Amino acid sequence: MKHIHSVTLDKDKCLGCTNCIKRCPTEAIRVRDRKAVITANRCIDCGECIRICPHNAKKAMFDRFDEDAGFKFKVALPAPSLYGQFDNIDDVDYILTALKLIGFDHVAEVSAAAEIVTEYTRQYLAEHKCDHPYISTACPAVVRLIEVRFPYLRDYLLPVVPPVELAARMARETVMKEHPELKSEEIGIYFISPCPAKVSYVKNPIGYEKSDIDRVLSMSEIYMKLLGKLGDVKKPEFISRSGVIGISWAATGGEAAGLLNEKYLAADGIENVINVLDEIENENFSGLEFIELNACRGGCVGGVMAVENPYIAKARIQKLRKFLPLSQSRVESLKKTDGIEWERGVESNPALRLNTDRTQAIEMSRRIKELTAALPGLDCGSCGAPSCKALAEDIVRGEARESDCIFRMRERIQQIFRSLADIEHVDIGAPFDAGADKKEGE
Repeated sequence: MKHIHSVTLDKDKCLGCTNCIKRCPTEAIRVRDRKAVITANRCIDCGECIRICPHNAKKAMFDRFDEDAGFKFKVALPAPSLYGQFDNIDDVDYILTALKLIGFDHVAEVSAAAEIVTEYTRQYLAEHKCDHPYISTACPAVVRLIEVRFPYLRDYLLPVVPPVELAARMARETVMKEHPELKSEEIGIYFISPCPAKVSYVKNPIGYEKSDIDRVLSMSEIYMKLLGKLGDVKKPEFISRSGVIGISWAATGGEAAGLLNEKYLAADGIENVINVLDEIENENFSGLEFIELNACRGGCVGGVMAVENPYIAKARIQKLRKFLPLSQSRVESLKKTDGIEWERGVESNPALRLNTDRTQAIEMSRRIKELTAALPGLDCGSCGAPSCKALAEDIVRGEARESDCIFRMRERIQQIFRSLADIEHVDIGAPFDAGADKKEGE
């Protein structure tokens, strides 16, 4: 099955500057013929290339709210990070009511579903004791990273649907119960996302066949629409059904803290996530039961489709939490049959596999080490690959040449010049006089 990506490249804007190749966590980007090229089966849609590109050549694809999708009833699923985008808001119901003013018929909070997922995770950890920590699956970029770079950690993944998926299922059930005249396909579920990874997630669900979410909107686009309507909300509707635990999922540590279990670790930022996964793979952590990882710095508030500075957004959410109960969506008993667990496991991504034949793979690996040692080791990126090792791998795969390295090219040119100099009996240390031989012959 082909993976549908949300991160795309605008070649007209790309200048081949190599900034993006240095930040890609899966080395999915190369610069060829002065243009960036994204290797689809390595891309995890984390959005780091969007964040770092100085020319706005990388962008996230998402749905437009104004496009006619043919739905009779539209449901908004606001991510809790949306609440941190607005200043001087002391009640999230103002934001939720404004969503209805811009055209949504119903609003279902992802943060309310997050509290249910938190409760289920508590139960799952208590019932499934093991000798390794479980890794949160709420961030799809992290799950995809594990598929590509850390396939041995797939069994560490918590097999629970993310809050946004549970929120979509619950919202559809609620609307169909309240509006029996509507068919399921007439109800459009719109998730307001802070990052491209969640756009990709809806197109390529993790752990099950099909997502209940119909459209994914950019938080930055909805933010602009909401700004014009917030002033019209004089008395907000009572819509919010989430508390401190649910809203805290917007920032790093919120998910883990809600488990009320001190045996956890929370990390954010793709580089830090990779470091933590390396340590887990090397079995350097002990005594932990749960690990929360977010690809974006600060958590979901740091998504590239959000508007506000993530630290400001986090501070605003902390302020909002003061007026809320601990939880409003507590569920006493949840079962696997409620559809909260995955239907299938995560498969490894063969993108980094050198060859399906073990013997050939070993030989290719040996050749890569040999080439890497022969290259300058500067990792300058001038060849279009992020590192000398990456270039060596590209050469072995037949996707690049040794001459792509400017240092090796210079050495080759110097060798050719010396060979020509020896043939012509010219002292390469002295100025070359084209008429010298002619004068001698005369």
